[in-house]
Amino acid sequence: MLSVVVGTGRCGSTLVQELLSRHPAVGFVSGLDDKLPRLNLTGRFNGALYRRSAPRPAGMTSLRHSRRLIERGRLRVAPSEAYRLLDRHVMGGFSRPCRDLLADDLSPHIARRLRGFFDGRIERQGCRMLLQHVTGWPRTGFLRAAYPDLRVVNVVRDGRAVANSWLQMGWWDGWRGPDSWFLGSLPVELRREWEEAGHSFPVLAALGWKMLMAAFVEARAAHPAGQWLDVRYEDLIAAPREELGRMLDFLGLDWSPAFEKGFGRYAFHPGRGEAYREELTAGQVAAVERVLSKPLGEWGYPVTDARR
Repeated sequence: MLSVVVGTGRCGSTLVQELLSRHPAVGFVSGLDDKLPRLNLTGRFNGALYRRSAPRPAGMTSLRHSRRLIERGRLRVAPSEAYRLLDRHVMGGFSRPCRDLLADDLSPHIARRLRGFFDGRIERQGCRMLLQHVTGWPRTGFLRAAYPDLRVVNVVRDGRAVANSWLQMGWWDGWRGPDSWFLGSLPVELRREWEEAGHSFPVLAALGWKMLMAAFVEARAAHPAGQWLDVRYEDLIAAPREELGRMLDFLGLDWSPAFEKGFGRYAFHPGRGEAYREELTAGQVAAVERVLSKPLGEWGYPVTDARR
């Protein structure tokens, strides 16, 4: 069975993917596999190696840091989006499409390659469920066309925090403008908002989040309700045991002693949830909130007076 953890990027989906991958019934494609795409490794020992390792020593992570078998940034065996592998062995445009990938984009040829990619890893790893991490465009319609029973855990985070984080990432190419960045062209109404904001880069990042969240709403509407679960990152940090229990129930997995052991390696704290208020100017925050007022409200995030 294939399931996915999806999100906009910089939304906490990596933490969710890594937590769920601590479950002994879950398999995944690792960063080691992805660093060696020519070999097309199927990750037979991914789960065993990963579940013996400590969490990453970055915010919201471990209570204790032990020496790891394979260090992060080198050849760490941990869940990966595996875009190099997917681009090479499934479809060249999977990693950076200019729009969401939909069911109509899945040709019979690509469907065979996609099924071969994931089914081979499920068999080799002997897992009940292979959990794939996807960020950016949802791509859930595309994946569900090959796997009708696909279950989706959609991780949502405050768009102000996401936009601020994007601006600090080396991969964010919004500095080149919306005609050259990874999300494709801005819709007319969003381009107008960017122009009215004086071509502000924080506003452009916010509009990227807004555009992706609209795509997730459309993807959710096209997906069977019982196969889609929204999880807010802030709720996970505030009540990790409750939220993870909800995710495990949704995926049909139990809270086993082995999972409890992995869960116990993590500490959760608010971290940088409000950092955007200090790292952006008051004017930038106000401009971001003006363009995000509606979607933030729809996802239950408090919004300051956007008219100021």
